[in-house]
Amino acid sequence: MNTDVEQAEILVQALPYIRRYYGKTIVVKYGGNAMLDEELKRIVTKDIVLMHYVGMRPVVVHGGGPEISEMMKRLGKEPSFVEGLRVTDPETMEIVEMVLTGKTNQGIVSLINSQGGRAVGLSGKDGNLLLAEKAIIKGTDLGQVGKIVEINTHIIEVLIREGYIPVVSSVATGPDGVSYNLNADIAAGELAAALGAAKLIILTDVTGVYRDFSDKSSLIPELSLSETRELVRKVDKGMIPKLEACIAAIEGGVDRAHIIDGTIPHALLVEIFTDKGIGTMIA
Repeated sequence: MNTDVEQAEILVQALPYIRRYYGKTIVVKYGGNAMLDEELKRIVTKDIVLMHYVGMRPVVVHGGGPEISEMMKRLGKEPSFVEGLRVTDPETMEIVEMVLTGKTNQGIVSLINSQGGRAVGLSGKDGNLLLAEKAIIKGTDLGQVGKIVEINTHIIEVLIREGYIPVVSSVATGPDGVSYNLNADIAAGELAAALGAAKLIILTDVTGVYRDFSDKSSLIPELSLSETRELVRKVDKGMIPKLEACIAAIEGGVDRAHIIDGTIPHALLVEIFTDKGIGTMIA
């Protein structure tokens, strides 16, 4: 009986947050090592379905770096990175599209649908959702790595309006028809801004942002925009695109951005529906 009462109290405590975010778009960036555990994938997708059923409008943007690297190695190619971004020659681009759009995207869609949601899988190519051009990083040509130059949100807005959960893979096309590999964090941040989202939530495999990653007591629960800009110069390279995504989102009008540990069961719900939240919030 006590357990039932406790569960009821938890639901009541969530009510202000359900009311606050009812009808609001929340972009969830899902990727990296947080996607490798099958049970965690089931939990995350169930949380996304719950968000939908309490009136939120979740949009999922995903990467799949570990899966891409694994497939590259299986095919005899060694992954290479510059500033945390994958060097993408034409052969690697084919692997990226095969894994992200053909496997990872459809896997997430199937899990959401199996738990009562109605998900639709897209790549950034569909409906010219994400248009990109070649990105040159610190004077280095990374091949078919792109930066977004235009976002056409119409297809996402139609799907949301009709009650679907869009699931977007981080692949784009250019004006010349060339495919581009996008950093999924940056894509999520820019898409959140274009959609006028209330939140951007980046699921990763660390607790949040640390002042000193070797010191686990240095977790930063909250950051201002100016503090985040300053911290980009100091953090581990893998965290740089996540912070840049949060900056793009906040600068574009998103109320709050969060970097949280997606390997914690129900981390999404803890962040959205509790006072303390989890991870690092940027606002």
